[in-house]
Amino acid sequence: MAIGINTLGLYRPGDSLLHRAGAAVKLVGLLVLGAMSVWLQGSWWLVLVALAVVACCYLLAGFGVGVMAKQVRPMLWILAFTAAMNWWAADWQRAVSVVGMIATLVAAAALVTLTTPTTALVDVVVRGAAPLRRFGVDPERIGLTLLLGIRCVPVVAGLAREVREAQIARGAVRDIRAFAVPLLVRALRDADAIGEALVARGFDD
Repeated sequence: MAIGINTLGLYRPGDSLLHRAGAAVKLVGLLVLGAMSVWLQGSWWLVLVALAVVACCYLLAGFGVGVMAKQVRPMLWILAFTAAMNWWAADWQRAVSVVGMIATLVAAAALVTLTTPTTALVDVVVRGAAPLRRFGVDPERIGLTLLLGIRCVPVVAGLAREVREAQIARGAVRDIRAFAVPLLVRALRDADAIGEALVARGFDD
């Protein structure tokens, strides 16, 4: 596949077993974990075991647990809110199982991107979608959509950090509008720029 976009900066080169494993194997493993999450959430301690296994995988890949924590850190407020709601609606075991499962899936997905070049992941998706070509589906466009989606995550996170720093500098720390409006405007501006670049390369239909 050649869509003219370089590998993202998420990948960290290494020579661990996880780095050498095929992208398809890791994606299938991630899908299996996602499917098992419904069953795992039935017991809070099983979720903690799954989280511990993912942490061991980070160590196996040559990353510290701190790297794993950094992948989950942007979701702390969401996780805290989710935990509070589930504790209020059910009990602490439910809160632990739901929040722990979300953290496990996020950390596992991040580990796949950290140990696999993004282009390799996209190539697997494109090859997997190849049979859909007979139904009029363009696998390359699916790959491009996936790659752009992955690319937008760190871009929006960077924009949010810049807007937050500017908000603090202006003293509007607790003003939600002072954060949300500039972030939305800058995100839409970047989206327009990406759209224009795609049109210039013939992706206009």
